[in-house]
Amino acid sequence: MKLGVLFSGGKDSNYALFKSRKDAVCLISIISKNKESYMFHVPNIHLVEYQAESMGLPLIKKFTEGEKEKELEDLREAIEEAKKKYKIEGIVTGAVESVYQASRIQKICDELGLWCFNPLWLKDQVELLNELIKNKFEVIISGVFAYPFNESWLGRKIDEDVIGELVELKEKYKISISGEGGEYESSVLNSPMFKKKIKVVDSKKNWEGNSGVLEINKVE
Repeated sequence: MKLGVLFSGGKDSNYALFKSRKDAVCLISIISKNKESYMFHVPNIHLVEYQAESMGLPLIKKFTEGEKEKELEDLREAIEEAKKKYKIEGIVTGAVESVYQASRIQKICDELGLWCFNPLWLKDQVELLNELIKNKFEVIISGVFAYPFNESWLGRKIDEDVIGELVELKEKYKISISGEGGEYESSVLNSPMFKKKIKVVDSKKNWEGNSGVLEINKVE
C-alpha cells in the first residue's frame, strides 16, 4: 500500500515514518504562518526540506495562514495532491493523544477514500521516547511553551537524562511527557533513515515570558 506521511520534522512524525517506511512514497508538510496553529508544528518547519533530501523522499509543501478549521482545507488540498501525484492509498500521522488532530485527519481521509494510519496512537510516552534513543534518533527540543520549562531546555538533546526529568515534571506538573499537549516541540537531526546527518551551524534562542524557540538559521 502506498502511503503519504504527514511530516513536520519533529520526533513523532519522523518515528511514524520509521514505522511505515516500507510503504511511504512521499512526505506532506503544511507550513503555517500562525505560530499558534491548532493543527501544525511551526518551529523550524523549514528543516523538512533537508530531512526529505537526506531520506530521498519527495516532499509536498502547502502553505496556510493557520486559521482554525480553514487550515484543514489546506491540508486536504495537499493530501489530494499527493493522491493524484503519487497514487497514495493512505495517510500516516504521528498523533499520540490529540483527538483534535486525529479526528480531523480521519475525516479528511474518509472523504478522500484513504486509509488513516496512526502507528503511535496511545503509545506509552516514556516507551516512545526510549524507542527513539534505542533506534538512534537524534532529537533536540526546539520550542517550549509551558511552565515549568525554561530557556535552558532549548536545544537539549532528548536522552535518558532528559526523559528522567520529563517524568519528574509530569509527576509534579501533569505535563505530557511527549509534548502532545503543546508543552514542547522537537526537531530531528538524524535517524536510521537519514543518509546524511543534519548539523546545526547557526542558531539563536528567542525567549519571551514562559515560552521560547530555538531558531535554527543555518544547517549543513
